[in-house]
Amino acid sequence: MRFAFTQEQLSIRDSVRALLKRECPPARVREAWATADGRVPGLWSQLAELGVPGLLAPEDEGGLGMTELELVLVAEEGGRFAAPEPIGDTAAVAVPLLRDTSGPPRARWLRALATGEATATVALDDAPYVMGADTADVLILQRGDELHAVERANASLEAHPSIDGSRRPFRVGWTASAATLIAHGPEGRRALTDAQDRGAVVTAAELVGLARQMIDVTVAYVKARHQFGKPVGSFQAVKHHLADAHIAVEMSAPAVYRAAWSLAHRAPDASVHASTAKALASDAATLAARKALQCHGAIGYAFENDLHMWMKRAWALAAAWGDAAWHRERVAKVLLSTGGN
Repeated sequence: MRFAFTQEQLSIRDSVRALLKRECPPARVREAWATADGRVPGLWSQLAELGVPGLLAPEDEGGLGMTELELVLVAEEGGRFAAPEPIGDTAAVAVPLLRDTSGPPRARWLRALATGEATATVALDDAPYVMGADTADVLILQRGDELHAVERANASLEAHPSIDGSRRPFRVGWTASAATLIAHGPEGRRALTDAQDRGAVVTAAELVGLARQMIDVTVAYVKARHQFGKPVGSFQAVKHHLADAHIAVEMSAPAVYRAAWSLAHRAPDASVHASTAKALASDAATLAARKALQCHGAIGYAFENDLHMWMKRAWALAAAWGDAAWHRERVAKVLLSTGGN
């Protein structure tokens, strides 16, 4: 398969990158950690003006009618700038989930989510916590083979600490009487698989962006930092560290783009591609974080250094929507069930 992004897709990426560079520099992410909601004031509305929340929503519902290919490029930029906004849960999971189902939740929430007037958070049964449940307007939650929409006011929230100051985890209590059924039975199982795949792929894209940013800031640091009269970056060991991280990231990125293509085209092996992408991206980002920390030395441990924000986001997202081991096991089950064909 020959694959390349179109100029239109790259233009969408560049527009988001320009916005985040202007409105979401490290200083504002750091400030967001100390706010009540962990988010950058006004950033979500500006992303909505670019159409980000509704990338996968139909045009007649206020969206752009685009595909996962555009979305992964946007998510990668979100990772690059550690943007503390619900791009993944809202744009990548909740919107297409409601788009592909019928019933009251679609009528109630799809347009509001697509236009950025509301946000969503999603948690499947394997997830012990619901991220950002205190600020999301609607919580999409699994129970068995059912998916339910729960308005925040109808759920009980118990806050828990997080290493990433912009990811606020909550244990959520809710009852069926306070929820609205989205899908169940065979439709519910299909919806759950789609949600898992999209969540994994968009998170993998964020991890690629995080890894690339950690490598970039580390390269800049080792060029500026001198030891024994030479730039630290001229030492062979440092070069090897960064080369290892770069190779891992450049191997994972095509897998992410391939998985996005499979989702966009409803390929029968989309789940395998999604899991492959998430496993590779999780490994690449955690490796990049480790190498970046090693090359920064003691300053890399300092809270005052911006590196920790990308590292902590990478550690958190590497485990989100299934860690590398979970996704490798998922791929193995498919390969063993088909005899490796």
